[in-house]
Amino acid sequence: MLYFRFLLLLLMTTISGCNEERPGDSGRSEPLSRSGTLVATVAPPVAERRDHSFSHHGITVEDPYSWLRDAGYPAVDDPEVLAYLEAENAYFEHVMKPHKALTDTIFEELKSRLKLDDEAVPWRDGDYIYQWRFAADSEYRVWTRRPIAGGAEQVIMDETARAEGKEYFRLGTLEISEDGRLMAWSADYSGAERFELHIMDLETGATIDQPIGDTGGSVAWSTDGENLLYVRLQQERWRPYQIWSHRLGTGPGEDRLLYEEPTEFFVELGQTQSRRYLTFSAGDHVTSEVRLVPADEPFAEPMLVAERQPGIEYEVDHAEDRFYIRVNDTHKNFRIVTAPETDPQRDHWQELIAGSDDHYLTGFTCFREFMVIEERIEGLDQMRVRTYDGDEHYVTFPETSYTAGLGNNPEFDVDFIRLFYESMVTPDTVFDYPLETRELVTRKVQEIPSGYDASLYETQRLMAPARDGVEVPVSVVYRKDYRKDNSQPLHIYGYGAYAIASTPWFSSTRASLLDRGFAYAIAHVRGGDELGYHWYEDGKLERRTNTFNDFVDVTRYLIEQGFGAEGRVSATGGSAGGELMGAIVNQDPALWGAVVAHVPFVDVLNTMLDASLPLTPTEWPEWGNPIESKSAFELIRSYSPYDQVEAADYPPLLVTAGINDPRVTYWEPAKWTARLRHLKTDENILLLKTNMGAGHGGKSGRFASLYEVAEEFAFLLLTMDTG
Repeated sequence: MLYFRFLLLLLMTTISGCNEERPGDSGRSEPLSRSGTLVATVAPPVAERRDHSFSHHGITVEDPYSWLRDAGYPAVDDPEVLAYLEAENAYFEHVMKPHKALTDTIFEELKSRLKLDDEAVPWRDGDYIYQWRFAADSEYRVWTRRPIAGGAEQVIMDETARAEGKEYFRLGTLEISEDGRLMAWSADYSGAERFELHIMDLETGATIDQPIGDTGGSVAWSTDGENLLYVRLQQERWRPYQIWSHRLGTGPGEDRLLYEEPTEFFVELGQTQSRRYLTFSAGDHVTSEVRLVPADEPFAEPMLVAERQPGIEYEVDHAEDRFYIRVNDTHKNFRIVTAPETDPQRDHWQELIAGSDDHYLTGFTCFREFMVIEERIEGLDQMRVRTYDGDEHYVTFPETSYTAGLGNNPEFDVDFIRLFYESMVTPDTVFDYPLETRELVTRKVQEIPSGYDASLYETQRLMAPARDGVEVPVSVVYRKDYRKDNSQPLHIYGYGAYAIASTPWFSSTRASLLDRGFAYAIAHVRGGDELGYHWYEDGKLERRTNTFNDFVDVTRYLIEQGFGAEGRVSATGGSAGGELMGAIVNQDPALWGAVVAHVPFVDVLNTMLDASLPLTPTEWPEWGNPIESKSAFELIRSYSPYDQVEAADYPPLLVTAGINDPRVTYWEPAKWTARLRHLKTDENILLLKTNMGAGHGGKSGRFASLYEVAEEFAFLLLTMDTG
């Protein structure tokens, strides 16, 4: 702890030009900051304000914390930047250390609900049965296989061994060649999502050829196993933009470029379920383009399915000598068409399933004898099974509110499908669904060793009126002894962007809040696609503020129903959901008793003005292009949390960041925290914790990441006076 104190004092004397009081000499006997039972007895770090401004469309914007972006990014080695981040981390440690016992207690609770020696339901692929498992004390998985014909089990990947000595480890892909002889695997060692690609001979255990760096993680084998295709990232900008082929036994210098995307679109490599074709996809959030290459002829000229058109998305699968295409060209909720294998272009498309206002087609997979269409009806996940001669039916699930979808189904010729299923009260469940019996067969239910009694909890799906009259769904779970008289706290989660639905999922960690008297709600705000593609469109671009308004209005509605009370509601969101957190504390700060913003996208205007960042050009269809459009500039500035911080009282805030995060760069939460510290008029706790060896998803390893959840929950309990 002495080291952290030294860092804090160093920051106060070198960076904090405008803070007159320093830890240890303030002369104050009372706490410098207090939120509930969370107290700081030293002053927080204060970042220096440096004159910096820019003008666009005749509008000048002051940005005094611009210097927190390291000029050498993606390298971050500026001593002053690092000193500020480390001092914020030291302040986080100072504030949380007196409550380590609570954090440790919660961590042990969370850990006790985790099956330490967990393992997957085995799956068949080719001549082998595969499985992963955890050792009881391990942070990472071991992957194994055994021959179907009989024989010993073989360890093909020991993540723990690969992660040894590394602060961060994330397995990116693990792809076996068609003959089962070779394995390609990739790993990210920093959180920057730059994967190093390796090839292993599974018969000898030997590594083949040199590793390939700066890849996007996804790979595909040619049918003969002689060529491995992979995606390469731009060296400085992280954008996946090329597809290359590596021939076994050759050096990386002999790899062949198969496709390069000339625009700012991101490139993705895939394979049809039949494994007959490789897919070269390019796109942004609303437009896509796919090319096909036979897996047994990887150097053939890629066959274009349909030229890109702005706002048109499609994906392709293959069966029965035909291509099947899910596309939103005639209806925003998508339709499914077919095309001949010889010429899949638009002129040859034949409609198989029409677009519908009621049926939102979210995905599909082709198997040899049937296809499975994933869809959503009135916000509820549905699975439609359809044979190629037109016979179809829906899978029946046991609850009225749940989350379900296709699970691990690697093979093409199958007579059953594997599904995942969960609800707010039902733990993660793996079902097999045989097509002959049409009955769900339970293969695994998430085990909670410390015990879990679903009968103690109740869940509701409510419809909350937003200020513009639209009804917004919200899923709530609570103990049955929860009193809906505004006397108990409420926690609410939201995301609302990129057409990503926040479905009613199960969480064993959530019980640490529920059993301490919280209700837990998921607000299905506009910007996600819970109610269809229009739900997404109504929360983006010029309608972006609907997302923020929905979240506030849902919260107010829940209070009217007896959940929580003003100042007794906590909220959490991450990434684009972190932007949501920044917007709601600006809009209605008194409503919240505590807010946690994980890797928050809060410096929206600056990021959307910076085309050098890899994500920015592909993000313009989501947020707008403020470089070209004055109206987009003014709109983004009007809600960008960093730009809208005011001299006002703010609730207690916990903000997280990852120094290697390529999606939400570390300086966004750092700048936001710095501006909040300068302008806020309250004495509520404000904490910034930056993972100095991780990225967008926080720490790797199941126990390390679980401890971060424990820290978050401890913060919520302490600031809400329920700890």
